Amino acid sequence: MSTTPQKIRFGRIFWPSFWAALIVSILGLIIWLIVISGIMSSFEPEPMKVESNSVLHMTLDSRIAEKGQTKFNPSTLSLDKTIGLADILYGLETAKKDKKIKGVLLELEGASCGYATAREIRNAINDFEKSGKFVIAYNSGEVITLKQYYIASAANTNYGFPTSNMEFLGLGGELSFFKNTLDKLDVEVQIIRGSNNDFKSAVEPFFLEKMSDSSRFQVERYMTSLWSDIRKDIAKDRSLDAKRLDELAENADVKSVKEAVKYKLMDGAKYKDEILDLLAKKAGTKKGEEVELFAFEKYAKKRFTQDQILSAESEPNVAVILAEGGVSREGDGLTSKSICKLFREARNNESIKTIVFRINSPGGSALASDEIWREVQLTNKTKKVVVSMGDVAASGGYYIAAPSSYIFAEPTTITGSIGVFGMIPYTGKMLENKLGITFDRVATNKHAVMTTNRKLTEEEMTVIQESVDEIYDQFKTVVAKGRGLTKERVQEIARGRVWTGVDAKEVGLVDELGGMSDAIAYAAKQAKIKDVKVLYYPIVKEDPLEELMEQLVQEENASASAGVELPTEFVKYVNQLKELESTQGIQMRLPFTLDLK
Repeated sequence: MSTTPQKIRFGRIFWPSFWAALIVSILGLIIWLIVISGIMSSFEPEPMKVESNSVLHMTLDSRIAEKGQTKFNPSTLSLDKTIGLADILYGLETAKKDKKIKGVLLELEGASCGYATAREIRNAINDFEKSGKFVIAYNSGEVITLKQYYIASAANTNYGFPTSNMEFLGLGGELSFFKNTLDKLDVEVQIIRGSNNDFKSAVEPFFLEKMSDSSRFQVERYMTSLWSDIRKDIAKDRSLDAKRLDELAENADVKSVKEAVKYKLMDGAKYKDEILDLLAKKAGTKKGEEVELFAFEKYAKKRFTQDQILSAESEPNVAVILAEGGVSREGDGLTSKSICKLFREARNNESIKTIVFRINSPGGSALASDEIWREVQLTNKTKKVVVSMGDVAASGGYYIAAPSSYIFAEPTTITGSIGVFGMIPYTGKMLENKLGITFDRVATNKHAVMTTNRKLTEEEMTVIQESVDEIYDQFKTVVAKGRGLTKERVQEIARGRVWTGVDAKEVGLVDELGGMSDAIAYAAKQAKIKDVKVLYYPIVKEDPLEELMEQLVQEENASASAGVELPTEFVKYVNQLKELESTQGIQMRLPFTLDLK
């Protein structure tokens, strides 16, 4: 007698397996949460105790952003930290008045920021020194960069590690062009710029092999102006001649610390132990005892957090809204979703009398920029908005500044770039020639299927060009109204052209040269505020998890990093691709990204 094998239903296998996997996942999540909760409950931030005759140890060895934070980086499997400019400025201002602080040891190795940020730090160092307290800068690492030295040169005394190399060669930058690569891949990028936007060169890498004359002109002007300001600042603090500094760079005379000492750019070449001995004498430490070094970042952040908590509870009168990164609707960086919310919160806070809008952005989405513009305009009608520009406030970054009542920029700020563009890649030829993929379409109307796998017709290009020109015209209207200029005058200074802070002031795009502290002081004075209480947005809160991560960063720095570092150039191009991928719609974006050497 034969038996027929019994069929096993799919559901008898799938559902028990599914529920088992789900239960295990939930249990795992619960256990993970219990473990994290246990760690958090057992973690108690160390109370900050500063001894008398202490020297603050400021280490600038990572990215300096508008707002400091520590977070996990999955690409390197390690913890990344950014130092907040607001923390640095507040820390130096507080330490200036703190009787327990004798001075600051400024140690630089790989500081990453723009020159406007560097200048704000320099100004804060100069102001700190006016109190009679000392700042000793110590340049270390394999190579001392120009930017690193620029910050260090503000200090009373400036030393370097004896065998460190030094870059004092002027400014230079390099742009990448992808046209030949795209040609090899059979990809064509269809470009639409606002009419007469010849300076809007952000799209040039996709259809040119080198810089256009307009692009080269504005970059050379920007670099020349920036290099002039850098030399003037260094010359002033080092009692040198700015022209002589240009000669040293032109002849490549300064390639090491010893040569820097020879030409009086530095006061001496010293090892770390010699610096510590010098600090001990400066601080008045007893012979045989080590100088009391206290981490500046911890000091500044703790003091800043305490100040913000007190400000939030005691009717603050000046709001500072921090906005950094590319402009988009959602995601990372400067998003309209978050910035608009912050403006509404500050506007509805009855104790807030005026607002400083700190912008550090190359622009981005035109739509998101318009959303933020609207909130700035509405706020400025009831509470005056004063803009403080950081390293860059260009294109969309300028659009959101335009409706404010007053604009501050550093001489080295990149701003302007009043213009728009759009890019539409044509990928059909690549997919057909490289992969054999072809396409066919059905549509009720001739423009119903507008896809990257079909080239746009002349008629379609005209329609998109009209849309881009309409947004460009709106941009010029916004600037004209906000800055009290005629539309014709705005057209003269627009065309996508980038301006330095110095030049922007001359053409009427900026009101005054200065940093964030200057903007806060001006806003408070205009609002007739005597007892200034500043509240930063997003509102600062004590975060035990972030403090725990910061301790882990300190421990990681003390030992060898277990992280897997990716090549810098590789990471740079990956980030460019990610940015390109997230670029949707018409863009108000800085025309170039220069990695200044």
